[in-house]
Amino acid sequence: MLVTGLLTFPVMDTYAQVKVDLEKKVNREANQRANQTTDKVIDKGFDKLEEGVGNLFKKKKKPADEKPAATDKQKVEQKAEPTAQPNVETPAQSVPASTPQPQLTWAKYDFVPGTELIFEDDFSGEKNGEFPSRWDMTKGTIEMAQFGEDMVVYFRKTNANVPEAILPLLTNRKEDYLPEEFTVEFDCYFYDKKVDNYTYYLFLYDVKNQMKILSPSKPIRVNFNQITYDLGGDLYPGQNAMKPIAGWRHVAISFNKRALKCYLDDTRLVNIPNIEFNPTGVMLSAGNVSGNGKPFIKNVRIAKGAVPLYDKFLVNGKFVTTGIKFDVNKATIKPESMGTINYVVKMMTDHADLKFSIEGHTDTDGEDAANQKLSESRSKSVLDVMVKLGVSADRLTSKGHGESKPMAGNDTPEGKAQNRRVEFVKF
Repeated sequence: MLVTGLLTFPVMDTYAQVKVDLEKKVNREANQRANQTTDKVIDKGFDKLEEGVGNLFKKKKKPADEKPAATDKQKVEQKAEPTAQPNVETPAQSVPASTPQPQLTWAKYDFVPGTELIFEDDFSGEKNGEFPSRWDMTKGTIEMAQFGEDMVVYFRKTNANVPEAILPLLTNRKEDYLPEEFTVEFDCYFYDKKVDNYTYYLFLYDVKNQMKILSPSKPIRVNFNQITYDLGGDLYPGQNAMKPIAGWRHVAISFNKRALKCYLDDTRLVNIPNIEFNPTGVMLSAGNVSGNGKPFIKNVRIAKGAVPLYDKFLVNGKFVTTGIKFDVNKATIKPESMGTINYVVKMMTDHADLKFSIEGHTDTDGEDAANQKLSESRSKSVLDVMVKLGVSADRLTSKGHGESKPMAGNDTPEGKAQNRRVEFVKF
């Protein structure tokens, strides 16, 4: 799909192919330098864009809300073997089963997602080979693919310099739909060889729909062991530029007025106190010099920040969170949930009089009885983790309500996600 009216960027041969033979040190060095040159060229392009239009738009003020806090220990999701489908290019082979998977420690993870959902899509129900139904795009070749058991967005041919990207198909996408405090999360896939990996790009504006309010900025870059913004960022602990961690990696972004924090799996890698631009929207893309692998993303979530959970508790006698996530139809807690759980554990440590009933809720998918049992199992799983983290068992109880107490309609993905929640109720 080609879209007219896009911003004009300097013409750059950014994604020239570089032949890499990892067995030869000389060629490997050439590939490293090519990637570094690519980033510099892209940065120059965004610098020129900012010089040309950045001063035309005024930064607007928005209402304030809340943000995060604290986590445990689990594994990176096991890599899935791709499944070939008719009339769709088969993704490259995944990591061999013999590749050891790293242990990730989430005990100090302090990312807490916003509680008011703006957009959420796990891409379930999408059709292989079609464009994702709840998204728009600038240009490029992007479609759904079957990767193991997951439906994923496959960036078949994209140039992040243009940018060629996907963007949420929101009804208010021409407006600034990002509040002063918000979070963005998604999962992206990496291979065990550097030459196979793409860089993923998160843009905090919409170049297709927001021309009148555009506040251009450089993208947030996600590499296999690193997140950077405008040359600021760090490597994943214990890793180096030549040693990827293979499999699905979880990316989390927290924006609070001007402060930007970026997390890769259980670790914060970017912490910038003052970002001098106004985020207005979200675009996602992928690009790379060699490109032997295939770039995939899944589980995208954009949420508005909220007042601190403890403040909500003081007002309502309880607080609600959708930040505790589980595997589909299971009570297995996802590692990224630990930020919210750690926050609650710290709250109970700081306030020794607190006692909570942990209450699980589901959406209406599936049978009533199955949902009731699932909600009970999930709330019990949360209780067990909190006890392991040091909360006395006599300060916690658990129960499930199944689908009987919805907070929103079950006719939209966001409504269903709002109903799949855990509540902490004082007793």
